[in-house]
Amino acid sequence: MTNRRLGRTDITIAPLILGGNVFGWTADKASSHAMLDRFADAGFSAIDTADVYSSWAPGNRGGESEEIVGDWMADRRRRDKTVVITKVGSEMGPGKKGLSRPYIHEAIDASLRRLRTDYVDVYLSHWPDPSVPYDETLRAYQDLLDAGKVRAIGASNLDAGQLRDALAVARRESLPAYAVLEPEYNLYDRQSFEGPLRDLTMAEGIDVITYFSLARGFLSGKYRSEADLGQSARGSGVKKYLNPRGQRILGALDNVAGRHRAQPSEVAIAWLIARPGVTAPIASATSVAQVDSLIRSVSLALTPADIAELDEPGA
Repeated sequence: MTNRRLGRTDITIAPLILGGNVFGWTADKASSHAMLDRFADAGFSAIDTADVYSSWAPGNRGGESEEIVGDWMADRRRRDKTVVITKVGSEMGPGKKGLSRPYIHEAIDASLRRLRTDYVDVYLSHWPDPSVPYDETLRAYQDLLDAGKVRAIGASNLDAGQLRDALAVARRESLPAYAVLEPEYNLYDRQSFEGPLRDLTMAEGIDVITYFSLARGFLSGKYRSEADLGQSARGSGVKKYLNPRGQRILGALDNVAGRHRAQPSEVAIAWLIARPGVTAPIASATSVAQVDSLIRSVSLALTPADIAELDEPGA
C-alpha cells in the first residue's frame, strides 16, 4: 500500500479515508470505535469528520462524531498515529455558522475540545460563505496555522470559479492557500468535478479527497428498486439514482466485480483511487464487515478494460 501526500505538508495517508458522518447517527459509539479499531489495525490513519456531524439525527446537537473520534483517539492513545480532517462553517446553532474570522476561532476551539486534541491535521471550509471575503477567512486560517492548531487547510463544495478566486486572493495577499479540496465525486456524480475543477486542482497541486464516494450507498448495489430504500436511514437519499443511467452503472459494477470476485462497492472505490487527480476517496461504514470491504478495495487493481467498462455508462 503506497501512501500519498496530503495538503502540501509532510502529512501522508493511505488512499482511503474513513468517513465519520455516520458516527453518532447510524453507528453508535461502541460500533464506531470497533470500526475505527479495524481501520487502524489494517494500517490506515485518516478520518474525515465535521463539527456539524451528526446534528440531523433526532436528539443530536452536532459534534457527536468529533466526540466519538476524540474519545477513541484518547482511549487507544492513537492521536499521533491518526490524521484528523474536520470542517467549519455549517450551522451549529443560532449565530454559529459561516467563515468569519471570529467564528472560525470559536469553532476550532470547540472542535479541539470535542476531539480531545490540541491540533487538527486538515481543517476545511465546509461550504462557501459569500457573506465573508476570502481574505478574512484565510487570515483566520493563518492565525490557526501560526498557533499550531491546524497543520493544513482546505475547502469542500467549491466550484472552479470559487476555488480560483480563493487561490488568487491568497497569492495577492500572501495568505495561506487551500491545499485540499473535498468535492462530491463518484461513478454516478461526475459532472461537478470532472472538467474545469479537476483541471484546476491538478494544475495547482491541490489534493482531492472525495465525499459520497459510494453515491450515498447506491454504488454498494444494495439499492436496486424503490422497495430497497427502506433498508437504511440513508435510503431516502438514494432514490434519485434509481433511473436507467444508474442501472447501467450498477450493471457495469456487477460485471467488473464478478471478474474480480469483489463487491460492487469495492470496485467503485477502486475506480476512484485510480482516477487522475484523486488523492483518496472518503467512504463510511456501519459495521466492521463493511470496513473490511473498504480495506479490500485498496488492493483491487482494475485493468484498463475494467475502467473503460465502468466509465462508459456514467460518462
